[in-house]
Amino acid sequence: MAMHMVLLPRTNKVVMVEAANFGPSQVRLSRWKCRLFLRKRGINDEDCWAHAVEYNTKTAAIRPLKMVTNAWGSSGGLSANGTLVQAGGWSSGARTVRYLSGSKTSRWIEYSCALSRKRWYSTQHILPDGRFVVIGGRRMFNYEFIPRRKKSTFKVFKLTFLERTTDDVENNLYPFVFLSTDGNLFIFANNRSILFNPITHKIIRRYPILSGGSRNYPASGMSALLPIQLHDPNPKVIRAEVIVCGGARPEAAKLAEKDVYLTALQDCGRMEITAANATWTKEVMPTPRVMGDMLVLPTGDLLMLNGAKRGTSGWNFADDPNYVPVLYKPDSPITQRFTELKATSIARMYHSTSALLPDGTILVAGSNTKNYYFTRGTKYPTEFRVEKFYPPYLDPLRVSDRPKIETNFKRKMVKYGKGLTVVFKLKTILRVKLSDLKVTMYAPPFTTHGFSMNQRLLILAKRQLINTGGGRFRVSVVAPPSAKVAPPGYYLIFVVHQGLPSPGVWTKIH
Repeated sequence: MAMHMVLLPRTNKVVMVEAANFGPSQVRLSRWKCRLFLRKRGINDEDCWAHAVEYNTKTAAIRPLKMVTNAWGSSGGLSANGTLVQAGGWSSGARTVRYLSGSKTSRWIEYSCALSRKRWYSTQHILPDGRFVVIGGRRMFNYEFIPRRKKSTFKVFKLTFLERTTDDVENNLYPFVFLSTDGNLFIFANNRSILFNPITHKIIRRYPILSGGSRNYPASGMSALLPIQLHDPNPKVIRAEVIVCGGARPEAAKLAEKDVYLTALQDCGRMEITAANATWTKEVMPTPRVMGDMLVLPTGDLLMLNGAKRGTSGWNFADDPNYVPVLYKPDSPITQRFTELKATSIARMYHSTSALLPDGTILVAGSNTKNYYFTRGTKYPTEFRVEKFYPPYLDPLRVSDRPKIETNFKRKMVKYGKGLTVVFKLKTILRVKLSDLKVTMYAPPFTTHGFSMNQRLLILAKRQLINTGGGRFRVSVVAPPSAKVAPPGYYLIFVVHQGLPSPGVWTKIH
């Protein structure tokens, strides 16, 4: 039960959210917390199964979370104060906005009529001013802004780009949305993309078509904003680059209805969206992949995992699970960027998710290829097991060389454009070069249906490195220049030495 997944700040716990209409979840609510719902013919019934949990990443303990409305196919993100804000869903949840503070006893607060339109398979992104914009959804060729708590919005803004990118199976759902470094939104739907100003409500530019097939749900490719380099303290333009990988041919969903599973797309497209002559550059993955996840690691590398090699998203619409994760090094020569890693033995296809944890591991969960929970008697049963994946930087032979951050950021607010000092320790290495270091800031995403919303990694500009003795070092860096580059909120800070990242430490920028 992990259709949606997000790491909470400070507590390091992960919230997993599932649909409310797929049957018993194997996690019970207390009797007095049962959810009332309306059956057909106007009869009320009780649902005493949890469809959301808070997962302790250290002990594997879970805390059931009662959710009244149905969050199936919702969007989400962490607000500037670290609250999980989740929007939309199906049926009773389509116009709902939900809040979860993340405290030890926090519970969902739900406002069922907060949105002006039904948002099912829409995308949500935080803006520089801390507001959230929600874009698209099933037959929704528009967008709106999430209102303040206890308020409803009646303002909706048309976006004809979404209407022009749809097709007979709506291969433009869950559009890929990224905040560019100039404060505008890059929006990718199906195979086309635009740069959009959410303040003036104007399309600023249109980018070339990415050839090869469809990339958004149900074709379900992967996408990420590549790490943002902030080495130049006074750049005229801070470069922003996007990568889109995998997906399916436009007709894949129609054929899957007939049990014909087309081979998924195997190509990737990279484009510097801030360049005047922006154009897609193609690369080829080791294997085809649809319904995969793409996470940005603390090192600046990307991890691709989960998904299938044939078919598309949907009930029984895919076959041939892709068990092999792939590491992608964006700064390596083009022929050396992809590396296949150790395979899992668990099929993670439709409705599987993953999340980067502060210790550098990857939490992987979910997979449900049918519209109900089946644990046996089917080729790909509903998956209730949770895994942790260890990227290559956690090799047991090297793990003792990882840096450890000693600076306590709990009462420190990072200020835009100001200097920032990070003290770290190395156990076995006493001589360190500034050129061997990276200090990165990671915004944890809300992941669902193959897309990690609001994911962002910043590589900070370095000023000075001082050896203070005893294996301790003090590195001075420069915080991101503005909220356009780093929206307000909580980030994980990592120190990376010769490719080995420290465990992350939470900090807040505002």
